[in-house]
Amino acid sequence: MKHRKRSHNRKRAIALSVAVDQLRRVSASMGYGGNPEHKRNPGDFGLTPPAQPRPDKTLCDEVGIFERAVALDHLRRGVERGLVSESWTGEWPQNIWALTADGRALEAQLENAQLGTYHAYPLPESDPFVSEVQTRWEQAHAL
Repeated sequence: MKHRKRSHNRKRAIALSVAVDQLRRVSASMGYGGNPEHKRNPGDFGLTPPAQPRPDKTLCDEVGIFERAVALDHLRRGVERGLVSESWTGEWPQNIWALTADGRALEAQLENAQLGTYHAYPLPESDPFVSEVQTRWEQAHAL
């Protein structure tokens, strides 16, 4: 299997300002789908196939996320702190960022714009965007 060259997306940008009511609506109605490529242990995600980790993907297992509710809680906290992308698809931010309790940066991508569901994964520590997420997380206040 040919491995993709890992490069960091330089087009990512956290929105400077989003209306509080819009953030609350996203947080209240978003869902979590998951992606088997980011799982070694399928937990309760109900994925098909249950797990199909790829060597070029970071794994949720590395940051101790094995439950859908935990993954969704991380993303909701990211939304509530305003760590959403400038780019939106309809009513949904294309990306959401959050930190785990031990400071690992997570990135979520919109996977279904009709349902508002996301899948997320830890950012590699080598990704320069990690410091942007950490800085904005520390500066932001939850709703």
